[in-house]
Amino acid sequence: MNTRIAASALALMGSTASAQDLASTLPEAVSKVAPALEAYSTDALFGTVWNADSLSLRDRALVTFAAKVTRHEVDDLAAYTALALDAGVTAPELSEAITHLAFYTGWGNATAAAVAMAPVYEDRGIASADLPGANPDLLPLNEETEAARQTMVQGNFGETSQGVVDYTEAYLFRNLWLRPDLAPRDRSMITVAALIAAGQPEQMTFHLNRAMDNGLTQDEAGGMLAHLAFYAGWPLVFSALPVAKDVFASRSK
Repeated sequence: MNTRIAASALALMGSTASAQDLASTLPEAVSKVAPALEAYSTDALFGTVWNADSLSLRDRALVTFAAKVTRHEVDDLAAYTALALDAGVTAPELSEAITHLAFYTGWGNATAAAVAMAPVYEDRGIASADLPGANPDLLPLNEETEAARQTMVQGNFGETSQGVVDYTEAYLFRNLWLRPDLAPRDRSMITVAALIAAGQPEQMTFHLNRAMDNGLTQDEAGGMLAHLAFYAGWPLVFSALPVAKDVFASRSK
């Protein structure tokens, strides 16, 4: 791992991120090739966006991590793994995050992320024994809510692919979402971040509502959209904005 990046990430252990600390995660080549990009990165992204009150530093690090996994941006994922750990995301939470994202962004993205993260975990003495196992005691399931979801999915798609319907119930909503080492709010948050980063706003209504049911506030959701404009691009975020607007409006009635 780039020692310059690792050292700068350690400076994030405080409650706020300084533009100088975050700017040092930018490859030196950027200043040689695109000075304007370096300036925007330093002033707008690192100096302003990362310190906005709408979302905590921890959440910004987790959302950024999820976006990078989704977009298969593994070249600098080690740096953002270190950043997330120093911002307060735990090693078990990051382990659960890539396991969760495997189902929502694809197995290849998650396994590539694990390869990129492994040197950071090794450097910090984080062993597999410190991480969540395959069969933890699961959180309680809301049977009524799950029955309604299952009935809806079965009715809409059972004749199209019973396998998808069955796997969704067995592996996602009766297992993955109930694993205890990543809070339901955070699972929802990274799922929404992944959908935005993947350009899949048509899937957002259910998951943004679920995120807000799990404790994500409207201000935090809006802050996540603004943050992701820089990491996923303005077009993808503008595609997601109408969905978020409709969800916010429906919940205010």
